[in-house]
Amino acid sequence: MKTIKTISDMREARRDILDSVGLVPTMGYLHEGHLELVRSSRRENKYTVVSIFVNPTQFGPAEDFDRYPRDYPRDLALLEREKTDLVFIPSPDEIYQADYNTWVEVKKVTDRLEGAIRPGHFRGVTTIVSKLFNIIKPSRAYFGQKDAQQCVVIQKMIRDLNIDLEMVVVPTVRESDGLAMSSRNVYLSAEERKQAPILYKALSTAHVMWSEGERDSQRLRQAMTEIIQQNSSGKIDYISVASKLTLDEIEEAHPPAIISLAVKFGNTRLIDNIIFE
Repeated sequence: MKTIKTISDMREARRDILDSVGLVPTMGYLHEGHLELVRSSRRENKYTVVSIFVNPTQFGPAEDFDRYPRDYPRDLALLEREKTDLVFIPSPDEIYQADYNTWVEVKKVTDRLEGAIRPGHFRGVTTIVSKLFNIIKPSRAYFGQKDAQQCVVIQKMIRDLNIDLEMVVVPTVRESDGLAMSSRNVYLSAEERKQAPILYKALSTAHVMWSEGERDSQRLRQAMTEIIQQNSSGKIDYISVASKLTLDEIEEAHPPAIISLAVKFGNTRLIDNIIFE
C-alpha cells in the first residue's frame, strides 16, 4: 500500500495505472461501513484508492471541524489489512490554496433536509468530491447509503457535469443493535449510545407499516415521532418522507421513496434513512 500526500504525486501515480480504479472518499476515522466500501471497490476494480481528508469547507462555523475524530495510523493499518492500493492524504493547504475561490454547487436538492439546516455544507461536499474526481480520475466512486441526501446530490452533479465515472451506492452498515455506523458515534455518552438505536427502530416501524399497506406520509411521520419521543431524549430536527429521486416531500409514500431523519442526542447529531422500493 502506498501513501500519497500531494496532488502532483497522486496524478503521477494515476498515470501509471491503465486498469480500472475505484475511489472511496472518506474523512477518516474509519469504521466497518467505510471498509465495506473498500471491499466493494476491490471486488469491482483492479485498483482501489482511498482518500482521507477532513474537508473544512463542508463544516459550518459552529460545527465540529476541530474536534472531528482523527487517527491516521489506525486508518492506515485498517486499509493495509484490506489490501488497499493507494491512500491519498492531502493537507488542507494542498487542496485549498490561499487564493482559492472556486466552488461547485448543486441547486434544489440541496435546499432541504441537511442543506436547510447546514447552509453551505453541500457546496463544500460537491467541491471536494469534484476535485477528487479530477485529481484521481476514478472509473467508479463508492458512497454509503447512510448519507442519502449526499448520494442524491453527487449523483446529480455527475449527471449535470457529464463526469465520466460510475457512482456506486453501498447499503448502510449497522451495529448489531441497528445503529448506523458513523465516525460521530464516538461522541455519544454511554446513555446516549443506549438510546440511539431508537432511530432504526422508528425507521423499521415505518417500513413495516408501509409493507402492510400504509401510504400516508403524515401517519408514517407521526408513528416515528412518537417512538423517538416516548423512548429517548433525542431532539428531532426533521423526519422526511420524500421522493428518492428529487427529495421533494410526498403526501403518499409510493416507491421509490425515502424516509430520512436527523435527531440530536445531547450535542451529537445523527442521521439515518430507509428506502421504499
